[in-house]
Parts: sequence; C-alpha cells; structure tokens
Amino acid sequence: MTPHLRSTYRAILRELPRRTLSNPTPLQQRIREAFRTGTSTSTGAGEQSPTAADPHFEQRVQEAEQMAQYARAQRTYAALVQRYNPGMTMTEKEKIRLTARRVGFDLPIAKQGGKE
Repeated sequence: MTPHLRSTYRAILRELPRRTLSNPTPLQQRIREAFRTGTSTSTGAGEQSPTAADPHFEQRVQEAEQMAQYARAQRTYAALVQRYNPGMTMTEKEKIRLTARRVGFDLPIAKQGGKE
C-alpha cells in the first residue's frame, strides 16, 4: 500500500467509532477489504502501477478522501451543535429551570409526590 493510500485509509478509520482490531465492525471490514483489493491488483507479479491495473483507481482514491473529509466535517458539526445548542437534549423542565436561573430566579425543587 502506498503511503498516500495508507493515510487515506487511516483517515477513514479515525472517523469511525473505535473498535478493537480483533472485533471490527462490518463497515470496517468492508473498508479494509476494499483497500486490500485495490492494492492487491497493483502488487501483482507484473509490477504494474495501480492506475494501469484499474482505470478508476484514482477516482476511487479521491472518493475515499472525500468520504474521510465528510466524516470529519460531520463529527465537527455534531460537536459544535452539542456545544452551542445544549438544549436539544434537555427536557422541558430543565429548560424552564435554566431559563429562570438566567433571569435571576431559582425555582423550588418539586418533590416526587407532586407537592412542594
């Protein structure tokens, strides 16, 4: 595997959820197999370049790079949404309590029985 292809492969794996090498996800197995078949055609006994073995090799490598960039951008986007819009995961009661605190009120804590 060429260094450029190896770095693309690693960039894709970096964006996937971490798993052990002994227990890879089906997606990781498929990506690994795709990169192996792409390089095995280029390392045959004929010493031919990857582009000679597969005319679409460069296009597939570029698509893999774009996929890695897209996954990185999605991860960054999710982190930014979580950071700057934390109310998405809050309950309605929690939103009301935090809004009241923002304007200077502390709401009383309701007991489980419904009475205060």
